[in-house]
Amino acid sequence: MVNEKMLSLGKTRSCIRELFEYGLKQTAIVGRENVYDYSIGNPSIPAPPEVNRAFLNIIQTVDSLAVHGYTPAPGGMDAREAVAKELSERFNVSIHGANIFFTCGAAPALISVIRALSVENAAIIGVAPFFPEYRPFVENNGAAFVPVPADTRNFQINLPALEARITDHTQAVIINSPNNPSGVIYSRETLEQLAKLLTEKSAEVGHPIYIIADEPYRELAYDGTEVSFIPAIYPNTIVCYSYSKSLSLPGERIGYVCVPDFVEDSENLFAAIAGAARASGHVCAPSLQQRVVAQCAASRPNIDAYDQNRKMLYESLTSYGYECVKPNGAFYMFVKAPGGNAKAFSDMAKERNLLVVPGDDFGCPEYFRISTCVSKDMIKRSLPVFKQIWNDYA
Repeated sequence: MVNEKMLSLGKTRSCIRELFEYGLKQTAIVGRENVYDYSIGNPSIPAPPEVNRAFLNIIQTVDSLAVHGYTPAPGGMDAREAVAKELSERFNVSIHGANIFFTCGAAPALISVIRALSVENAAIIGVAPFFPEYRPFVENNGAAFVPVPADTRNFQINLPALEARITDHTQAVIINSPNNPSGVIYSRETLEQLAKLLTEKSAEVGHPIYIIADEPYRELAYDGTEVSFIPAIYPNTIVCYSYSKSLSLPGERIGYVCVPDFVEDSENLFAAIAGAARASGHVCAPSLQQRVVAQCAASRPNIDAYDQNRKMLYESLTSYGYECVKPNGAFYMFVKAPGGNAKAFSDMAKERNLLVVPGDDFGCPEYFRISTCVSKDMIKRSLPVFKQIWNDYA
């Protein structure tokens, strides 16, 4: 016998992964040049040169047993201090190495935080559009997932709807900025209004309502748009970060949780996160990756290629008639489906080997997501298909 809940999860395919794997199969049949795969957010720019140099330097100069040996459960202190120093200097906040817990990417970070906050009858709010995995992360780690409908005008936070969903059981609100799937960055005004609301509601319910800030796209911003460091606006913020996108290292699985000292009940909260990581087996993140982060904590990607793709797709699709809020971060666009049914649109586009992700699992069934971290050549080849599909709908 097996756990039925886990069996259901294992048998239920992610629509993103399903489209991605379909694209691989179609590539073998019709050729790569005839498949237009916008399904998965896989970085398409190389890691910064200093990252590869750091890997080589560490392997060649550091004792092999040290490179490949265990670190303390939260990570090596050199790496934790390097991250804390970079955050403190960059955002003018006080963060220490002891506030950092390294994880194998953002997913274990989020799961550990969610488990730590999952007291009896806990509820955790997710703001649509949201990363689909938030729901299983929450529901399978002891809490109820409460979705907030999207603000489809600007894709900021629908604050009245969020306020209506806060109860005595609300432990946290997960927000993701720059956002997957919309590519929108939450403005400082939006975050300040959210901070005011949560401060008032925390006092009302008699316990802190935390923000869980999921920030793997923090370094991917365009047109000079500010990406606010949320703990500087709302102190009761727990940051979950990944280097997958910022340093183009999705296969290396390295990230962290940051619980600053100024977070309410920070000592117990950090300990609970450590306990949740222990219970999940998410301790001792890879030593080599930690050492690379220690050397490259302040490294930034060259996102010119993403920016060019963003502009080309936005200008072309909107000229055809598609509706889309212009993304100013991450590497996604969230486009309103002609006819209002994104699943039907995605299925029809799939017949022409144009792979776009319907927004149902993101909490927005009228929209579809495009990943813009693709080759410029593929974009150029796909544009006539987008145009023809729009004409067919029109």
